[in-house]
Amino acid sequence: MPKQVDYLLPGGRHGVLLIHGLTGTPAEMRFVAKGLNRRGYTVYAMQLDGHCGSVEDLLATGWRDWAASVSAAAAKLGAQVDKLFVGGLSMGALLALNYALEQPDSVHGLALYGTTFRYDGWAVPAIAKLSFLLPWVVPLGIGRKRSFTEVFPYGLRDERMRNRIVGAMFGGDSSAAGLPGNPWPSLAELYRLARHVRARLPQIHTPALVVHATEDDVASLRNARVVMDRLAGPSELLELPESYHMVTLDGERERVIEGSAGFFQRLLHGESAQHAETPLQHLRAVGAD
Repeated sequence: MPKQVDYLLPGGRHGVLLIHGLTGTPAEMRFVAKGLNRRGYTVYAMQLDGHCGSVEDLLATGWRDWAASVSAAAAKLGAQVDKLFVGGLSMGALLALNYALEQPDSVHGLALYGTTFRYDGWAVPAIAKLSFLLPWVVPLGIGRKRSFTEVFPYGLRDERMRNRIVGAMFGGDSSAAGLPGNPWPSLAELYRLARHVRARLPQIHTPALVVHATEDDVASLRNARVVMDRLAGPSELLELPESYHMVTLDGERERVIEGSAGFFQRLLHGESAQHAETPLQHLRAVGAD
């Protein structure tokens, strides 16, 4: 049975819901949560269904269960605030987009940290880069008991933070740092979610801040380009040159906090997010996905 480790930081009448990633934990969001709370926001770092327990707990759930837990968490926080912002890390960014798709009138803005449509970063092993095939492979009964184990640098450029997280991850307490591997059936569910969201990006008009590491080791900058190019609403890009995938924990986390708070404030003051010309030119130079 998963341990309950979500947390609510009371603040003002504007709220931020934070969603962790696949096999992750609300602890991934603690710096951003505290930083936004210090700036007056009521912050709820939710816990996805099936997470923070055993592999069996996770395998008993799929992306629609995770999306339902986001809806429930948003309803819980939304009842306490006047305006709701939703932020997510990695798969959590996909779930944030999905919630904006399902409840467009409930979300005032999105913060998308390391959005992951596909595991195509520079550190992902060649075999794991084929994980997008899992939605077709797993139903055939192939690999239902297999996992892709996390590999160096584990999404973190900051060595001290990496050592802390990796120690907790392989220490057996999944509520502290998540599971050390991604089960194939759960990855198949992530790719089903990614397909669902990606096809519907042109239907999402909610303003979005897209935060992505330049050298993301797990999900390349192409993932950010998908959002910037296809989202119907206005968007801004915050690119982080000194971080890897776990931008909410890595060395530039203060930039993530400041960027998120500034973006939310501009929306609250009625200023539209704008596509930044230079970052978009850079993204196009990266090439097609």
